[in-house]
Amino acid sequence: MNGYRPVDEAGSGLLFLREEQIRHAQTIMFLANRDAAEAIAPLLEEYDLGRAHYRVLQVLAFSPGVPVSRLRDILGVTKQSLARTLTELHERDYVDTTASRRDRRQKLLTLSKKGQRVEAELFSVARGRLVAAYRDAGGAAVEGFRRVMWGMLSESSRSLMSDDEITRKKGAVSG
Repeated sequence: MNGYRPVDEAGSGLLFLREEQIRHAQTIMFLANRDAAEAIAPLLEEYDLGRAHYRVLQVLAFSPGVPVSRLRDILGVTKQSLARTLTELHERDYVDTTASRRDRRQKLLTLSKKGQRVEAELFSVARGRLVAAYRDAGGAAVEGFRRVMWGMLSESSRSLMSDDEITRKKGAVSG
């Protein structure tokens, strides 16, 4: 594979991108995701957690109090798969469940204190990688990255962010 060529691959100043440039971007996203997963793998192993556990912890960190049904939709997993993962996280005291005030049948999920500590430790690995990449790229590139990532999100994914966050992001993206 060719090395990264920022000017050639970014399509700077072009109104369109060639197929090769789009494929290159897809490859970079794939590899970045794989490398991020590999970076947290030692911590997941230390805590005897899998990627499914990590994804649940991530969602509960950015969306505390999410109903189980919404968590399933966000993760795109089956009821059985999520039930197994949540059972393990409950048994380890990483997740707390409370009944909704509006509908007592609806269970709302949050990270326990222990879950918050573990998630924060896992997030610190991702944060370190992002901070280093952001510093290397510079402010304009960081804003460009945010715009590209925002543009790739479905409306459903955009709705996961709080109203204040959405307003701030849309302002940053459209402005």
